[in-house]
Amino acid sequence: MVRGLRRAGSVPADRQPVIIAALRTPICRAHGTLKTLQAHELLAPVLRSLLSVVDVPTELVADVVVGNAVGGGGNVARLAALEAGLPVSVPGLTVDRQCGSGLDAIVLASRLVASGGGGVYLAGGVESISTAPLRARPGPDGEPDFFGRAQFAPLRHGDPDMGEAAENVAASCGIPRQRQDDFALRSHRRALEAAAAGAFDGERVPLAGPAGPVGSDDGPRRSLTPAVLARFPAAFVPGGTVTAGNSCFDADGAAAVVITSMARAGEFGARDGLLVLGTDTAGVDPVLLGMGAAAAAQRLLADSGVASGELGLVEFNEAFASQTLACLDELGIDPERANLDGGALALGHAYGASGAVLVTRLLAQARRNPADGTLALAMISIAGGMGTAALFEYRSLR
Repeated sequence: MVRGLRRAGSVPADRQPVIIAALRTPICRAHGTLKTLQAHELLAPVLRSLLSVVDVPTELVADVVVGNAVGGGGNVARLAALEAGLPVSVPGLTVDRQCGSGLDAIVLASRLVASGGGGVYLAGGVESISTAPLRARPGPDGEPDFFGRAQFAPLRHGDPDMGEAAENVAASCGIPRQRQDDFALRSHRRALEAAAAGAFDGERVPLAGPAGPVGSDDGPRRSLTPAVLARFPAAFVPGGTVTAGNSCFDADGAAAVVITSMARAGEFGARDGLLVLGTDTAGVDPVLLGMGAAAAAQRLLADSGVASGELGLVEFNEAFASQTLACLDELGIDPERANLDGGALALGHAYGASGAVLVTRLLAQARRNPADGTLALAMISIAGGMGTAALFEYRSLR
């Protein structure tokens, strides 16, 4: 954990991490318009565009740090870096903390800057659920024994599937069905309004899909209404409150940022950015894995001396409405203040990319209404009972 940066107020400029650019692909439903693109093919255009936006000489890139959750192994960060045209001298590191991978990759790059690593880092996440390999282990007879997901916690701790865990949170925290449906509908409507206003235009990198160019997110549903949401049956637990309507859908996509020190940001003509004030990752009961983000954010805010009411921008990965509402309640954050342009309930959850999408959204929102000193929080809950949170401050650099 990076502790006390804001409270100390004396971080040297050559060790103060700052995010000076952030871009993402369109986020599209898995097995849809991006279904033929592999993970490195999703990420490489984002990396190329970032280097163009900030005009960073490629030889100054110290490392490419990328989160990925369900890929085929290997090192997608290195593969994507070479695909993007970076020189062979630039290494790559792939991080797997499941849904938190993209945010944790950014956290790791920030720590490298804070430790005096120097240079420029490209960090983010990518997921191609459409092209993820099938998983199998050898069966008793030597034939493949296919399985849907990895084990995240010992069975004695409980290792529920994500939907079942969302039901556990709903029951434990008293989040009723109606509140979940209302929040899901709000997410879709906000995303539609943001898209119509062009709020996503400057952060998206178009891709060449199998049926032609892809420039827009395809998740937000204009046809969704309270009546439609009310018709969805419980999806994971009989008689439960979590449905397909108030849960996210699987998606393909990538997002990445440029991280460097305050001292070097000016060399690339950066006009503004998000200073990384602190980060934290926490563990919680795996049965209530959706509460991980709240545990991490609570500790981070307390350590940084920041009250939740001081936050100007909040982005939370909306894997399920139940856990999003429960975490915001726990932190004392009015849900109306979070995810101003909608979230994963409308845009989709591209696992390893989602944490990086949160940071991309925060920078775009801060630039829309620039005010020095705006505090911004990104947080995401993670399989196995964990959560990662990162605290930023928007700052003009000129």
